[in-house]
Amino acid sequence: MANACLQLSGFMVSCIGWIGIIIATATNDWVVTCKYGMNTCKKMDELGAKGLWADCVISTALYHCVSLTQILDLPAYIQTSRALMITASILGLPAVALVLCSMPCINLGNEPESAKNKRSVLGGILILIIAMCGIVSTVWFPIGVHREQGLMSFGFSLYAGWVGAAFCFLGGCLITCCSMESPAPYADNNRFYYSKQGPNTIPPSTNHAKSAHV
Repeated sequence: MANACLQLSGFMVSCIGWIGIIIATATNDWVVTCKYGMNTCKKMDELGAKGLWADCVISTALYHCVSLTQILDLPAYIQTSRALMITASILGLPAVALVLCSMPCINLGNEPESAKNKRSVLGGILILIIAMCGIVSTVWFPIGVHREQGLMSFGFSLYAGWVGAAFCFLGGCLITCCSMESPAPYADNNRFYYSKQGPNTIPPSTNHAKSAHV
């Protein structure tokens, strides 16, 4: 019962984390940049927002984005972050399906419990891969932006990616650990005892016949 509760908790946490990964992938508010220096940008009321798919200019009366369509001309950190986040978003669907089908309340025919455990472990491993993809992307992207241009602060999308990756890591650990098959207890009935004596040796009788006196 405890394993079932932990598995359900891991499944719910993983779903929330997967949604956070999708939100981070689809939005462009990863970091807030400033080209002219922090004080100058504040006076001019002109900041930039950079994401996986577009560069945006943010001001009081303007919000304009330019799509990053030239894939071959993009820096390596943007291309890698795109690939990892897309991979994480796609892997979430089979991972959630595997864990959902391995729940104790769902039975697919007369399958043994070991099959459900293997399916749950596979789903947990996929969720951990999603977490690793999200962690690498959300850490590498702001470092790359900071080296390329001035980084002022983190955006909403980056926080969503961090929270989603952390939730996926926690949920994947819970699912994987709770789905491991516990070793079967050692049964005393399967023990075999062998006598040190030979197979044809007849054990001595405990009852001794009394000798008759005539």
